[in-house]
Amino acid sequence: MERSLLDTDVYSEILRSKNPKIVERSDIYRAQFDRFTLSTVTVVELVSGLQRLQRNARIEALLDALDAEEVLPIDLDSATIAGRIHGDLVRTGRTIGHADPMIAAVAIRYALTLVTGNTQHFQRIVDLGYPLRLDDWRS
Repeated sequence: MERSLLDTDVYSEILRSKNPKIVERSDIYRAQFDRFTLSTVTVVELVSGLQRLQRNARIEALLDALDAEEVLPIDLDSATIAGRIHGDLVRTGRTIGHADPMIAAVAIRYALTLVTGNTQHFQRIVDLGYPLRLDDWRS
């Protein structure tokens, strides 16, 4: 198994322990690497979703869980890659919002495989020639 960056959907499913395939793969991953790797963009998405629902206790539980994980920031290199990706997606009419290009950029910047349930979505970035590796723990 390769060191990977978890997309928001996958980490959310790990926290809920609902998908047996994801639970199995996440257990194997954690046994090998001790912790999950996420981006700060994933933290924004998770906290935002819980805040919309006014789930303050769940936000605190999430922040406690994140203490055990590696959370990679959007630095200048990642931001530049994300800007290029987003610009190329807009130019080609294949936009996917702002968050996903940033998550992909962090994966590219740190040479990590992006684990996502939305591989078709991120495939647009690969199709543009960016060196993004994808994996889906649901399959």
